[in-house]
Amino acid sequence: MIAHLSGTLLEKNVQRLIVDVGGVGYAVIVPLPTFYAAGEPGGRVTLRIHTHVREDALQLFGFATALELSLFERLISVSGIGPKVALSVLSGIEPPELVRAISSADVARLTRIPGVGKKTAERLVLELKDRLPQIAVPDMPAGTATDGDLRDDLLSALANLGYQRGTVEKPVDKVLRTLETRAFEDLLRAILRELVR
Repeated sequence: MIAHLSGTLLEKNVQRLIVDVGGVGYAVIVPLPTFYAAGEPGGRVTLRIHTHVREDALQLFGFATALELSLFERLISVSGIGPKVALSVLSGIEPPELVRAISSADVARLTRIPGVGKKTAERLVLELKDRLPQIAVPDMPAGTATDGDLRDDLLSALANLGYQRGTVEKPVDKVLRTLETRAFEDLLRAILRELVR
């Protein structure tokens, strides 16, 4: 089973990349955030892969971050949710916001995702509410968190995603030093990009 691809981006079409790895071109289906993060053809690209095997097909789904891959795999574990719907979900909402919407049973927010109706949204909440990483943004006005609080929140979120504290402290500190933003989601996204390099 293929779990990781790193190579040259040959072609880039919406939701489909072709990655050359050692002279072999792999067609990889991706959500929009990964499509935008992949760069331009000719550049290097690294993807986390979910290999989906059916009787009539073998498909590769690629993700820029561990969080996207984890959410995709949890989404397709829900009865009635296939890879196509899972990709629509990940293309229609940022991963931290998806976690927050499911955790807080925000069916109205989930139904604003293209392709997700009320029944599907309710099923997502029912089956995934207690199975998602807890990475919600702290309930405080923007700009009131100190860098120490923000660092602790980011380290906690990464621990919930399965990262060891010792391996993420340097990337967290680097991103906090180099980015001006103090928006939790933007910082977490930047750290996850740093970790997959």
